[in-house]
Amino acid sequence: MSVTHIFVAVCIVSVLLYYFGYHKSLKTVGGKPQAFKLHSRPTYHGLLLALWCFIPCFLLFAVWMAMDTSIITSMVVSGLPEDMQNMAPERLNLLINDIRNQVSGNVFQPTEDPAIISAVERYKELESLSSWTLAAAVGVTALAGMLLGVRKIRPDFRARNHVERVLKIVLIICSTIAIFTTIGIVLSVLFEAIRFFNTVPVTDFLFGLQWSPQMAIREDQVGSSGAFGAVPVFMGTALISGIAMLVAVPVGLMSAIYMSEYASKRVRGMVKPVMEILAGIPTVVYGFFAALMVAPLIRGLGEAVGINIASESAIAAGGVMGIMIIPFVSSLSDDAINAVPQTLREGSLGLGATKSETIRKVVIPAALPGIVGGILLAVSRAIGETMIVVMAAGLAANLTANPFEAVTTVTVQIVTLLVGDQEFDSPKTLAAFALGLVLFAVTLVLNIIALVVVRKYREQYE
Repeated sequence: MSVTHIFVAVCIVSVLLYYFGYHKSLKTVGGKPQAFKLHSRPTYHGLLLALWCFIPCFLLFAVWMAMDTSIITSMVVSGLPEDMQNMAPERLNLLINDIRNQVSGNVFQPTEDPAIISAVERYKELESLSSWTLAAAVGVTALAGMLLGVRKIRPDFRARNHVERVLKIVLIICSTIAIFTTIGIVLSVLFEAIRFFNTVPVTDFLFGLQWSPQMAIREDQVGSSGAFGAVPVFMGTALISGIAMLVAVPVGLMSAIYMSEYASKRVRGMVKPVMEILAGIPTVVYGFFAALMVAPLIRGLGEAVGINIASESAIAAGGVMGIMIIPFVSSLSDDAINAVPQTLREGSLGLGATKSETIRKVVIPAALPGIVGGILLAVSRAIGETMIVVMAAGLAANLTANPFEAVTTVTVQIVTLLVGDQEFDSPKTLAAFALGLVLFAVTLVLNIIALVVVRKYREQYE
């Protein structure tokens, strides 16, 4: 019996127990017409019985799966010949992976080594024994939970209170997992970045003007020690993000004003969903569009007027990125404008102002904190974009403010440095974590500013 089958069986049994607890609670008071005699609704009795079955089984399932592989592996290794057990840890890990691949069938040619064949058979036997043992343990746990839960079904039992307490605990656990996951990500990036800064000074990284992280093989090769000045990368990120916002902010803001103040309900119902479709298009499609259509078009226009534009340019990547961010700016601005009280508009119109004057001098200033918060969040989205830049702006780390030249961004360099087989003790690979730390700090600051602005807006107009 596979692990998936066991989990599905637990889910099915929990659903059946819900209906059993539902009808059992009604039966204790003489049927549905007498349901008012129950302290809690029948649904809560059914939910509680299902939770009594599902939660203990799920916890047992999770603990078992966390320990199962390591226990089986240690038992299989203990049965190997002594010369294999005394291998170096790296070679022993490769041997264990080979055994697991043989078990799962992910090999082109089965091994002929009798020791490995015996280990594979042993692994399969232990896996089968583990699955059946897990099935039996889960079955006993589910039966025990059901018996305990059935004893609780009576008219005066506060099933609702117990269900809500369980759900509260589940929500606390989920939020705690999210918090610790964030902390883990930050610490992992921070520790690797500290290792990088132990090799490359922080000042050289933050203020250096040359970015060439490729470590040379020979001592006499140019750039044998690498160059880790990240200013060209930061400049490229700022340039492309700036171009994107020059496209997204005016178009998105004007679209929001039109849909909020001028468009009829019918037009709004048609235009807004169409605009939101832009947000659902994968970024790789935008990159394909930028590389094959926008970039050649811009280069052709430049040649027509005598301007030399690179085949991969910041303006092509930034323009298409701006198109991608338009729905983001438009939606947030639309929400901010709609949140402005109608009394402000009516008061302005009552004083003799035109509709455009009301929008320009009353609505927009009132909604400005919310709009600014949305724009800052959109900037964070632009800074973190990767695929469009890879396909339309290139990988060259040029220190330039010319939008017609090829540049690169922080996210693109992170992807480039971590692709393929890498040595994690090399400054080249560790530089990706330093870039990630800077990117995290910048986006965090932008998000905090946006939250502060939005909070100020809510305090004023809610």
